Amino acid sequence: MISKLPESKDATIGIEVSGKISTEEESKWIEVFDKLIEEHGDINVLVKLDGRINFGIDVAFSDLKWTFKNIKNMNKLALVSDSKVLGLLVAADSPFGKLVGVSEKHFESSKLADAWEWVKE
Repeated sequence: MISKLPESKDATIGIEVSGKISTEEESKWIEVFDKLIEEHGDINVLVKLDGRINFGIDVAFSDLKWTFKNIKNMNKLALVSDSKVLGLLVAADSPFGKLVGVSEKHFESSKLADAWEWVKE
């Protein structure tokens, strides 16, 4: 399930991802993100992950395809989770993100307010 977080405003959107993600749901959210880019040009994204996500290869491919196509329209990406592995992956990927103009940062779940502050600045 993907749900929009209430702190979302203007060109900054936050989503919470948990449970099973279907192709239909992924398509719906791609449309939401496309509309934000159409309205604002560049966007900031906060993704809160609960660690129990289930999706098929088709959803992963669709997400990656959208990301590569629209990476130029992303300013900041905050990933919020308690996964130490994800934290290390974001730290490793961050220099590459900067090469294409994206600032990435990982926050533990207890630091959600800090993540919102960072992604909105």
